[in-house]
Amino acid sequence: MKKILLNLKDVAYRYSDADKNDYVFKNINYSFEQGNVYAIKGRSGSGKTTLLSLISGLETNYEGTITYEDKDLKKIDLDEYRSKDIGIVFQSYNLLPHLTALENITLSMDISRVKVADKNKTALELMKKVGLTDSQKNRRILKLSGGEQQRVAIARSLSYNPKMIVADEPTGNLDKETENEILKILKDLAKKEDKCIIIVTHSENVCSQADIIYELKKKSK
Repeated sequence: MKKILLNLKDVAYRYSDADKNDYVFKNINYSFEQGNVYAIKGRSGSGKTTLLSLISGLETNYEGTITYEDKDLKKIDLDEYRSKDIGIVFQSYNLLPHLTALENITLSMDISRVKVADKNKTALELMKKVGLTDSQKNRRILKLSGGEQQRVAIARSLSYNPKMIVADEPTGNLDKETENEILKILKDLAKKEDKCIIIVTHSENVCSQADIIYELKKKSK
């Protein structure tokens, strides 16, 4: 039986300056298990990225309860949570352009205080896992293609071995072939390493390859 990692119960969100009844979304009850790929879809304005921010602990001003391994996110150290338990992949990659691919990954390991004998060796193993070669390790980020940058971003998110990866439109800037390559990496992480993968997406291709789809619908005023 698969383990539920993350659970959302009666979650609702509205902007701080909004009318008290003007919610972006409400009554969200989702659960996320290890070993599955989840797609969160919805029209623009339905709150997909906002929901990802709640799951990631980047936004805490919400109603309802979000628990990770039965621990309330509002009662735990969120910096620790983001540096140990959850990996975040952004559409814009969010990599440091003045660093090389390898340096972006090892820096993440430093920030998360990962204890390994050889960080460069571990980072190279992660690069290989996502389909990057030794020849790309010393290239600065802007010398890499969009697909290669996204692979670095995924490798970086894996650098502290989190149980859960959340990705905000990770294939939004990529062509169909590269999108499928990135999806294969994410699916392999779920099926071969038992990670929980949560993808916010507009892509029907991504949704068609997910195990479970949750659809957010924009609240009418």
